Amino acid sequence: MEGKKKNHFYFASESVGEGHPDKLCDQVSDAILDAALEIDPEAKLGLETATKTGMLCLLGEIRMKNRDQLDLEQIARRVCKEVGFTSDEVGLNSETMNVIINVPDQANEIANAVHENKTEEELGAGDQGIMFGYATDESDSESLHPLTHLFCNRMAEKLAELRKSGEIAWLRPDCKTQITMEYKKEGNNVVPIRVHNILISTQHTPEAEDIEETIKEKVINEVIPSKYLVDTQYFINPSGSFTMGGPEADAGLTGRKIIVDTYGGWAPHGGGAFSGKDASKVDRSAAYYARYVAKSIVHAGLAKRVLVQVSYAIGVAKPLSIHVESYGTVKEGYTDDDLADIIDSNFDFRPFNIIKELNLKRPIFRKTSTFGHFGRNDPDFTWEKPKELKF
Repeated sequence: MEGKKKNHFYFASESVGEGHPDKLCDQVSDAILDAALEIDPEAKLGLETATKTGMLCLLGEIRMKNRDQLDLEQIARRVCKEVGFTSDEVGLNSETMNVIINVPDQANEIANAVHENKTEEELGAGDQGIMFGYATDESDSESLHPLTHLFCNRMAEKLAELRKSGEIAWLRPDCKTQITMEYKKEGNNVVPIRVHNILISTQHTPEAEDIEETIKEKVINEVIPSKYLVDTQYFINPSGSFTMGGPEADAGLTGRKIIVDTYGGWAPHGGGAFSGKDASKVDRSAAYYARYVAKSIVHAGLAKRVLVQVSYAIGVAKPLSIHVESYGTVKEGYTDDDLADIIDSNFDFRPFNIIKELNLKRPIFRKTSTFGHFGRNDPDFTWEKPKELKF
C-alpha cells in the first residue's frame, strides 16, 4: 500500500451482525442448546441450522432427558422474530417460514465412546480435533483481544442496539463490518497505530437517507476512540443499496463464521465450529479453555501475546498435545518452555475439568453466538476471567 512506513503493516478483520444468515443460524442452534440445558443440564447436542428464502432447516442429533419438552420449531421461530425477521420484505417471516426438522437421538457409538458408563472424570472428548486460544495486550486489560476484531464486533453490536432501540429507524437486521488497522513492529511485539480504513455494509429500508453520515456519527465515532481515526478511509454501503438481506439474499448455515467467532484472523483455527454444541464437544469447550489459558498468561505479564494449541482424540480425556507460542514476547528471564510448564501446573485440559472450572452446563450460549465469543466483559463468559497463576 502507498505510504506504508518501514516496520509498519496493515491487518484486517471482519464481523457480521445478528441478521446475517450464518449468524441467524448460529443463534437458532445455540438457543436450542440453551433450552435443552434448562431442561437437562446433562443434555448432549450437535445441532446445525440452515436457512434460505422462506425456510429454515434443523439438522443434527440430541441425547437428553424429557426431550418431549423441547419444542424445536417454536424456538426457531422465536429467535428469528427476536432478531428482526418478521416479514418477507425484511428477508424472512418468522411466522410463515417453513421449518424442517431432522434431529434424531445421538448415535450410540458416540455416546458409548464419550460419556456412557464412565465416571465424570473419565468423560472423553466429544471428537478428535485441534483447538486454539489467543490473547494480546494491544487492547485493554479486560478484553486482551485484537483491536481490529474487537472494533468490528462492537460496531456490529452498536448497529443492533441502534436498530432495536429505534434510534435509527431505517436499519434492518443484516450487516457486515470490517476494519484495516496499521500496526508497528516494536521488537517482537506489534502495536496498533491507527485505523487505515473502515467498511460497513448495513441493510436498510428503501427510504433511508444520510446513511454514511449517520453511521459515522452514531456507530464509528461511538465505538472507535478518536486517537485511532487518523487519515482513515470510509466505505459505507459501497454497493450503493442494501435493502434485501438475510436468508432472502443469501443462504445461511451454522458454523460458517468461525473466524468472526474467534480472533478475526489473528490466530489459526482448527476447523471446528462452536454453536449448537454442548460442552462435551471440545470444538467449543477446549477452544474456550485455550482462550482462558492464553488470556491468563498475558494478564499475568508473562508475555505480550500468546497462542495456545491443544489436540484431542474422541473418547480420550487427556489431550494428545499442548503447544504454546509467545512470538518472542515472553517476559525477560522466561522461555516458551517455561510457559508450557506453567500451563501444565496451573491448568487441567480434561473435558470434565473444563466443564467444571468454566461452569459450562448453564444455558448461556445464545449470547455467545453474536458479536464474538471472546474479548467481551460478560460475567457468564467465565473463560474471559483470567486465572491467578502460580509460577
